Parts: sequence; C-alpha cells; structure tokens
Amino acid sequence: MARVVVDVMLKPEILDPQGQAVQRALPRLGFDGISDVRQGKRFELEVEGPVDDDALARIREMAETFLANTVIEDFVVKVES
Repeated sequence: MARVVVDVMLKPEILDPQGQAVQRALPRLGFDGISDVRQGKRFELEVEGPVDDDALARIREMAETFLANTVIEDFVVKVES
C-alpha cells in the first residue's frame, strides 16, 4: 500500500484567524521570532494498488471536489514512500 498526502491551506489572500491567534499566543508562551502562522488540513490516504497517473488524477479530483473548498483553499497532492 502507498500513502498519498493531500495538504490543504487557505489561499494567501484569505484571512486566517486561527493562524493569527496561534501567532499572537506564541510570544506569551516563550516562542519568539515567528512572524506569521497559517493553519491548514492534512489528509493521509492509504491507497490500494499502484499510485499511477490515473490514481493521482482521481485523488486530485477528490481533493478538488470534497477535501478542499477551492474558492478559498489551495491543495497539494504528494506521494510518500
């Protein structure tokens, strides 16, 4: 079995209030030097069979129609070894 990872992040122009809350809390917790935080989602998919071009196309379709809201989010599909 292979693992395919889909990382979903808000587009850069979209406000990320959760990321901002984390960024503001870090100095209070002693973590200095972080100028920005963006929060996202990670999906790990265990794929039966080979991860060929057809399988990746199907996973990209899944990400575009179900895992990500493409109006406000971008996604990246990666195969992990």
